[in-house]
Amino acid sequence: MNYHEVAKEILTALGGKENVSAAAHCATRLRLVLNDESIVDQKKLDEMEAVKGTFSTGGQFQVILGSGIVNKVYKELTELTGLSEMSTKDVKDASAKKLNPIQRFVKMLSDIFVPIIPAIVAGGLLMGINNLLTAKDLFISGMSLIEAYPEMADLAALINTFANAAFVFLPVLIGFSAAQRFGGNAYLGAALGMLMVHPDLLNGWGYGGALVNGEIPVWKFFGFEIEKIGYQGTVLPVLVASFILAKTENFLRRVVPSALDNLLTPLLTIFITGILTFTAVGPITRAAGNLLSDGMIWLYDTTGFIGGALFGLAYAPIVITGMHHSFIAVETQLLADMAKTGGSFIFVIAAMSNVAQGAATLGVLTVTRDKKLKGTASAAGISALLGITEPAMFGINLKLRYPFIGAITGAAIGSAFVTFFKVKAVALGAAGLPGVISISPASILPYIIGMGIAFAVAFVVTIVLAKRDAKKMTNSGAKDAAA
Repeated sequence: MNYHEVAKEILTALGGKENVSAAAHCATRLRLVLNDESIVDQKKLDEMEAVKGTFSTGGQFQVILGSGIVNKVYKELTELTGLSEMSTKDVKDASAKKLNPIQRFVKMLSDIFVPIIPAIVAGGLLMGINNLLTAKDLFISGMSLIEAYPEMADLAALINTFANAAFVFLPVLIGFSAAQRFGGNAYLGAALGMLMVHPDLLNGWGYGGALVNGEIPVWKFFGFEIEKIGYQGTVLPVLVASFILAKTENFLRRVVPSALDNLLTPLLTIFITGILTFTAVGPITRAAGNLLSDGMIWLYDTTGFIGGALFGLAYAPIVITGMHHSFIAVETQLLADMAKTGGSFIFVIAAMSNVAQGAATLGVLTVTRDKKLKGTASAAGISALLGITEPAMFGINLKLRYPFIGAITGAAIGSAFVTFFKVKAVALGAAGLPGVISISPASILPYIIGMGIAFAVAFVVTIVLAKRDAKKMTNSGAKDAAA
């Protein structure tokens, strides 16, 4: 492959170097910020053998080339445009300027939660392993594995401790990431998170019982009382507190004399933010977080499989807007408060949608005669089944339209099925075929059946619509010939 010529063709199709304001690449895609996406020659890009697909999201125009190729084409592209090599973070920052306020808010949540997902996934999957060891009737009738093999009991307890750590100390993770995102010192953010889960405080999960019994401990000074309550497993309180911390720190850095900055700024930042957190921010946002979780649970329990079907139908369109990133905060709260919520139903719906997108793309692979489209569809379809849907959704399904209809139909029916059986995830992970390990042990079978339904419906509907469209084109051609 002549990478220089490929880069030159892509640049011409994009509208020339004047239209490219920023460029980076990930493992498989060119990630570009264009001044005007309307002048892109999409047809020319689609006809290029090296280009496996394109899509636009979050202010970025992305060109799928594949691993081993994208880095070489990117190198030639930077030489042609005169742009210096940039990281994906640089491109994200550049693309943020093109986003509207809602998109910026979603991006902010994404920037905060995406870095801590590995810790949450690790904890959640360990929780899933613990559930496999402790669930009755899963492997042995009437017994769990640790009941059948008592020598494994301490192993299960050890795994459970490892699993809970990320959720017990969740405010520390969020505090670090959020303070950094809001422009403050990340380590002060972590210290704030530690303050919110300090062992001297009443454990946050015991708050409800203590409130009923009237046994909430307090600090008393100068006639004031402040409740000594921890915020284990919470999301909203530490998010808002981290924002206040970052703004307080930045304000103090401007007004405190430089000679005293390193001494007074951290001291006053933690003290002021801590007081505000325990007197106002924490109690208000705890109530708001509980209201949000309770609202989601009520919606899930009340609307039943009909609500599940509507959510499944809407999930892929939500992904197109990028709004699905805001679900991470809600999912994290649902998982952190699993004793009340039972886990996350959002993950399960996402898995149904992803599997349906993959099935629709594989349906295109079955019916198309275009060799390039076959190559793209096979790779994109498998990727979607494993939980990565962008190549399938943007590269195939949305472009052809009929597979996207098939996909959201399959997602809706699959989601209705899993919602009917109250399938929930106990961990974040790859929302697709590998997601089975993230599911509550008692719900694994309905989850697998739900994926099968989503796949089958999306695949069949895609093929039926493809044949209908082909028949229409044939009839239209025959009429034109007769005329």
